[in-house]
Amino acid sequence: MAVLQLAMVVVALGSSIGLVLSNPSMDEYLAFIEAELGKAMDRSDQSQSTREQAMLKTIFRSHSHELINTAVRPHTVRRDWGVLSVYETSVFDSRVVVLGVAGSFFPLKGIDEAIIRLGRLAF
Repeated sequence: MAVLQLAMVVVALGSSIGLVLSNPSMDEYLAFIEAELGKAMDRSDQSQSTREQAMLKTIFRSHSHELINTAVRPHTVRRDWGVLSVYETSVFDSRVVVLGVAGSFFPLKGIDEAIIRLGRLAF
């Protein structure tokens, strides 16, 4: 019985260490947001794409990194809990909440609303 308990403690400790080591950083979160915004730009209605919309998409693709660093990074708060992080961003008059755990991101609130607002602002 003691060996089983010790094995469970070792597995739990090993899992916790793995989660701590794979806890996503702020830079990884910003790359995730940049990728999500890029996907939203690609999903926008291409059948009615005008010259202006195409130009805005091109500008976004070439300057998205600067946009993320100037518009998203200063408005993001990371709550690091060791094994996971919660990112809260206030952008485009909406609040985005994303859970980062094990090197992955899981949107909890507001990311779709922020993408829709971005689309309205851009087009």
